[in-house]
Amino acid sequence: MTSPEDFSRLQSSMSHAVKAHWRAFLFEGILLAVLGVAALILPPLASLAIAIFLGWMFLISGIGGLIVTYWARNTPGFWWSLISAALAVLAGMLLLARPMQAVLTLTIVLGAYFLAEGVATIMYALEHRRELSSRWSWLLISGLVDIAISFMVITGLPSSAEWAIGVLVGINLLFGGATLIGMALAARNSNT
Repeated sequence: MTSPEDFSRLQSSMSHAVKAHWRAFLFEGILLAVLGVAALILPPLASLAIAIFLGWMFLISGIGGLIVTYWARNTPGFWWSLISAALAVLAGMLLLARPMQAVLTLTIVLGAYFLAEGVATIMYALEHRRELSSRWSWLLISGLVDIAISFMVITGLPSSAEWAIGVLVGINLLFGGATLIGMALAARNSNT
């Protein structure tokens, strides 16, 4: 159980970390915003890149899982681990073989993800509104935007799959970057 003193120390340490490293947060925010604008300008290309990236991630993690499972073949749960790794390899191969055909499924998953991320970001903002002073509102706005994006994509299926992944990721990166920029600038201003 966490005591109120422990929680207060954690809040204070978080605030000090943001103040001490505001330039790093600013740099990351600018980078995310630039990537977000690029994805918004070319959503089909961004969608394809994301599908290919996910395909490689599944394939590499699945191959790694197969190797580790083979090395640990005498441990309990071997077959479950083997099935899990094989499914990751299969998912990766399917995404890489037909990335454009996987876009609809990825769009549905991404819509659900943005909904969950939006709720989590709003809860985080509300939980930290006292410690983060004016910075918590940036988090709240980011969470609300994520939820709005999610509903827009889910209600527009299947036609939204043509543009949704690139636009969703672009908007998320843009607002995530703006959130970090806002937090960094607020932390910088509190240093002076």
